[in-house]
Amino acid sequence: MRSAFLYSAARTPFGKFNGALADVRPDDLAAAAITGVLGQTPSLDPAEVDEVVWGNANGAGEENRNVGRMAALLAGLPTSVPGTTVNRLCGSSLDAVMAGSRTIETGDGDIVLAGGVESMTRAPWVLPKPSRPFPAGDATAVSTTLGWRLVNPAMPKAWTVSLGECNEQLQERFGISRERQDEFAIRSHRLARQAWEDGFYDSLVTPIGALARDEGIRADSNIEKLAGLKPSFRPNGTITAGNASPLSDGASAVVLGSEAAATAIGHGPVAQILGRGAMALDPQNFGYAPVAAANRALARAGITWDQVGAVELNEAFAVQSLVCIDVWLKEGLHDPEIVNQRGGAIAIGHPLGASGGRILGTLAAVLKERRERYGVAAICIGVGQGLAVVLENLEVAT
Repeated sequence: MRSAFLYSAARTPFGKFNGALADVRPDDLAAAAITGVLGQTPSLDPAEVDEVVWGNANGAGEENRNVGRMAALLAGLPTSVPGTTVNRLCGSSLDAVMAGSRTIETGDGDIVLAGGVESMTRAPWVLPKPSRPFPAGDATAVSTTLGWRLVNPAMPKAWTVSLGECNEQLQERFGISRERQDEFAIRSHRLARQAWEDGFYDSLVTPIGALARDEGIRADSNIEKLAGLKPSFRPNGTITAGNASPLSDGASAVVLGSEAAATAIGHGPVAQILGRGAMALDPQNFGYAPVAAANRALARAGITWDQVGAVELNEAFAVQSLVCIDVWLKEGLHDPEIVNQRGGAIAIGHPLGASGGRILGTLAAVLKERRERYGVAAICIGVGQGLAVVLENLEVAT
């Protein structure tokens, strides 16, 4: 089969819940990401795009009716460019990239636009439709912002606990202290702030209105402030609003292509997609799933952890990130400091359907900046799943 390459990446700034992007529809956020990434490939005729593959975790509000197709139309792509939307919850946009890369490898297309979007602010409340007209009882509106909703009673209760409770269980299993979690969170804010000050994100982020930078980064975060926060899920728990990713709004996009697509795109690729991996566990263990997903992706790429120079791991919770890193260190990862060197989701934000595209674009940029050859992008996914992609930096490939 042919090889699949990453040519460019862009994203919107990530906004806080009820923040600067609260008035922006998710389909408009997605269109902005598409416009941004196509702006990095000005020689590319949008009509040459063979497919748009888009990720979204909600689909219950303004992003309904196939937001991938809607975003392409809103961004001004020709109506002849098809689009589809995939939902693997937090992994949706990374799943979109994986699907797009397979399209290229099999020869079904030469250029694929992949990405994802989420507005957690604008996620609607929904009402279950009654099975009979005019029910006598009350109806309850259910928030679609995050987590389980309208749960099937056949599901075991152990599977359907809150995401936070799942990670408190993970903390108990692996003994990750509150102090370690808080320190990891502070590192995320410090590195993200420094990345913006260094201009690292300037070429990756397309401003939306007055918002040009990620809104959730707290420059004044410190251990004393985080230690004072109350646990969010258990009275004596370890997870707080300070050491978990916030609710966020945003979109991300990448241009994928074959080697021959360089002519139409107007420049060469920056990285090759070498390996992909997916993993599934009991739903409550979702935070641990990136471990095996990354190992599978590395095996398929034909490399080992000691060859990896950069890792982008989505920081859904500090505890699950630390668990994954601890296990990878035992398996050959040589330095925990190569993980999220430019900050992570605890600081930047985690708009569910957009985060996979963000970490992949950041990974390509970090590999280029550090002149490292191989990198891993990995993400945990609710209901017990994880995804990972291995990139090779073509600037240093031999």
